[in-house]
Amino acid sequence: MLDTKELKIGQFVRSKAGRDKGRVFIIVEVIDDQYVIVADGDLRRIGNPKKKKVKHLSKYNLVSELIARRNNQNMTITNLMLRTEIDKLETDRPIE
Repeated sequence: MLDTKELKIGQFVRSKAGRDKGRVFIIVEVIDDQYVIVADGDLRRIGNPKKKKVKHLSKYNLVSELIARRNNQNMTITNLMLRTEIDKLETDRPIE
């Protein structure tokens, strides 16, 4: 089972449950030890992100450096950035 200590802002995750099952998201905020906020720039836009339990996510061992850096510098993260980063992941590493 995942723990938020294993997750970082910018981390790619896949939903294991809910209507969005199978979708890839990027963590944009860690709330506490059970919940994170995720967005994909498409179904879940940065203005309306999704609060997910970490037990309903599987993580990729990849972190979007762009999203992590922009978050650390308190810069705006756009939906286009999220979609581009997820597209790169899916292009480089086809999803089963």
